[in-house]
Amino acid sequence: MRRVLGLAVLVSLSLAGSVRAEEQVLRLDAGLTKVDFTLDATLHAADGTLGCTSGEVRFDLATGAASGRLVFDATSTQTGHEGRDRKMHEEVLESARFPEIVFTPAKIDKRVDDMGNGDVRLTGTLAIHGADHPFTIAARVRRNGDKVSATGSFDIPYVAWGMNDPSVFVLRVAKVIKVRFSTVGTLTAEPADAP
Repeated sequence: MRRVLGLAVLVSLSLAGSVRAEEQVLRLDAGLTKVDFTLDATLHAADGTLGCTSGEVRFDLATGAASGRLVFDATSTQTGHEGRDRKMHEEVLESARFPEIVFTPAKIDKRVDDMGNGDVRLTGTLAIHGADHPFTIAARVRRNGDKVSATGSFDIPYVAWGMNDPSVFVLRVAKVIKVRFSTVGTLTAEPADAP
């Protein structure tokens, strides 16, 4: 009986080792990633763009664990108005000192159908202007083979996060920036212990 139990344990361990968990890896196409923002003001709203440098999200749907980095180039931020952009870079973003904005996911929640279409939420940390902030990005995703597209929006409370308020005299500026994004990436499966 002990031999049978010992053999069963060995078989179970060998099967557990051979049936390794696979994590999903989504690599974003920086050229197909678009980030737009709006900053409301008393006289008019300022619309702008921000460039994506790179993006990779690794996740295990069974556990909800996630990792990776989404990197954005703060120095590429522009609204199309030279004076306003100079003030934004020098006084608000301070992009010469803080050239990157980085989101690091730690957890994924999903509500997707069998085809991979639905809603996901990535919870993690947003590093911006020299400080880390707990942050969640919600996105609507669509899958077509190994290609995944995602769209969503979120708010950045930049003044509460320590950045300068550019309001002056009669021009009052909102304390929150509204951000919209769309992206396309390639989804692959890799062994969980892959580098």
